Formats: sequence, structure tokens, C-alpha cells
Amino acid sequence: MEKKVEKYDVVIIGGGAAGLTAAIYCGRAKLNTLLIEKSLVGGLATYTNEIENFPGFPEGTSGLGLMDLYHKQAKKFGVKFKLTDVKGVKLDAETKIVETFRTNYEAKVVIAATGGKPRLTGAKGEDLFLYDKGISFCATCDAAANTGKTILVVGSGDAAIEEGMFLTKFADKVIVSVLHDTGKMDCNEIAKGEALANPKMEFIWNTVVEEFAGTQHLEKVILKNVKTGELIPVPVDSCFLFIGYIPNTEIFKDILDMNKPGYLITNEKMETNFDGVFAAGDVRDKFLKQVSTAVGDGAIAGYAAEKYIAETETFHSQIMRDDMPGLVYLWNAVDPKCREYLPIIEKIEADYRGKIRVTKVDIYKSSGIANRLGVKEAPSLVSISHGKINKIYTDGINEKELADLLATG
Repeated sequence: MEKKVEKYDVVIIGGGAAGLTAAIYCGRAKLNTLLIEKSLVGGLATYTNEIENFPGFPEGTSGLGLMDLYHKQAKKFGVKFKLTDVKGVKLDAETKIVETFRTNYEAKVVIAATGGKPRLTGAKGEDLFLYDKGISFCATCDAAANTGKTILVVGSGDAAIEEGMFLTKFADKVIVSVLHDTGKMDCNEIAKGEALANPKMEFIWNTVVEEFAGTQHLEKVILKNVKTGELIPVPVDSCFLFIGYIPNTEIFKDILDMNKPGYLITNEKMETNFDGVFAAGDVRDKFLKQVSTAVGDGAIAGYAAEKYIAETETFHSQIMRDDMPGLVYLWNAVDPKCREYLPIIEKIEADYRGKIRVTKVDIYKSSGIANRLGVKEAPSLVSISHGKINKIYTDGINEKELADLLATG
């Protein structure tokens, strides 16, 4: 079956907080933008009953309600949505391809915002109580809803123990299921000491989850002692799993740079190892995974996408045109030395108007065009002839040298 082909300026893969924010920025910039989400627009945040730490909502808000606002705002700016699964990507050319079952979407920019998923125990009944039915993955998000309750935490790494201690500020009791022998944990020693001394924390050692049980909501977690096989029923109001997180990066394997656990590696501009490909949100290798940090990532990625497309168009339509010789002045507006040369460049532009195309590129906010020209410092001057780079000057720019250059060019 021959696939349809649709063309966009930007294709965003993933419809969580990061992807939706990037979509808002791209849509507002008048870029033809498509967001592809395989299941539920809003991502994991939609499963959070109450979010109290997102700025601007002093009374709190539901994850579903917040993501619905994001969705509406993106649609307001003309962003298109497709609910389908991405089967593959081709990102090494200037035109990127995002492949689905029926359609190939071509784009100038791709933003990976595929997020991740918490690692599950695989125990019986687990799928019946995920997210809003008793099993949670974010203490910061759901702590307040567990005020005065009994909570089970599964795991003993830094996240499990530190989040468990945070939960004691709200819950009456926090029980921790630890795989290891008595007194042994995977967290740092300071957190371990504080947790063992916390009167609200109890520990059940050498255990894993055997089963989750309840009617409409989680009521009991049955633990299994890995040494004796004993089953230990633990009545609880909620259970928090902190046994790891799995990034949704399968489609980018062997294409985009990622760390050992599979998170995508970016710089502060959300750029990956491919030009025109950005990553945002929980799919990135980052310190904190929250809605607020995902929004920040998405904003940067959306802005960076706009800049990349604008620079690409300038590069092809103005700088590398072959109808006349070109001169590109790369400067930094905050650098006094760069400003010294500016009158010389502007005089050349006036004297050779119609004979030489002069382009001034301020690299203060973005070095994209400089990178394309192979220039690493400013001020620099690049001579273009017949659509190709002729010479790069990085020092001693003067009017006589430029006149000689233009006379021979």
C-alpha cells in the first residue's frame, strides 16, 4: 500500500505538557504544525487528580483540566492533531520524515516529546488501580490527596526514600517495601539514616509486590517475602511505585544520541545530535521531571524550531544564492569589536549595491547560520561565490582588504 505524504513545517511527536507547549509556540509563530499522539492528548499528567505546584493555580487544578487548557490553546493557534502511533523516523536529511501506518509526514523540524512511563511491578491486579485508582508515581503531585492516610512506597533508591519522607508530611503512615535485607537500601546514606529515624516510616524487608487488591479503589497490597515465600497483606489507601522510569525512545534508537537508560541527550536549546531535531520534556536526560519543567522544555524547543526554520530559509534564499557574489558579516551586537567593523560593512553594502549581496547576521541569540558556514567566532566575514563559500576572514577586517576581495571576486 502506497502511503500518503503530508508536509508540515513542524511535526511534534508526543502530546504531553512538553509537546503541547511546543505546539503552542510553533502555532503562534504561524508555523504549519502537526502534533502526533498515540493515545491520550495530555500524557501522564492527565492521570493526576490534583496538581498544586503548577504556578498560577493557587487552589490547585486537575491534571486533566490543565492539559485540556493546553490542548485548546494549541488548537486556537491552528495546530493540527493526529491520534496515531509513529512507526519510524528519518531525521538525517534537511527534510525529516515521520512514518505512521498510513501516512508519511514530511517536516522541516521534528520535536521529540514522547515522554516516558513509570516502571511497573508486573504484579497481579496492577493494571486495575493505575493512576487515579490508588497507584501513583509522583509524590509531589499526589501527596496532598493522601493527607491523613496510610501509604505504601515500593522501592529503596534515592527517589523512593526521599519521596517517601516527603509523603510523611501529609500521610499518617508511610510503609516501605524493600527488596533487600534489613537495613540495606539503594539510596544514599544520609537519606537512609533520616528515613530510618522518621517515626512515620515503617519498613518491610526482603519483599516484592505479589498482588494489588481492592474493589473500585486500591485497598490492599499483598507483599511476598523473597526468602521465605510468606505473603504479607498490607491494608493501604494508596501505593507509590518508585522502581524506575522508562523513556519512550524506541523509535529513536541508533538514531538520536541517548544515555544508557535511553533518555535523549540535548543541549540547553533542546537540540539533539541532528540539525532541526529537538527534544523536550521527560524524554530528555534531565534533573527534574514535572509538568512545569516540561513546559519550560517545550517553550525552548518551540522557539528553537522557529529560529531554525527562519535561519534555514535565510541561508538558502539569501546567503547561498548564486545569482551574484555575497558577503556575510557575522557579528555579536554586544561585542564592541564587532560594532567597530559595522560601519565598514555598511559602507561596502552601499558602495556595491546591486553587485554584491551583503548579509549581516547577529549571532548574539543564535549561532545557527554561523555553524552552517563553519564559523566559530565573531567578528567574521564570509565571501560567497557561485553559491559556495570562497573564503572566511576572522581577523584584520578592513575596507582596503574588502575592496581588493570584491575587485577580484
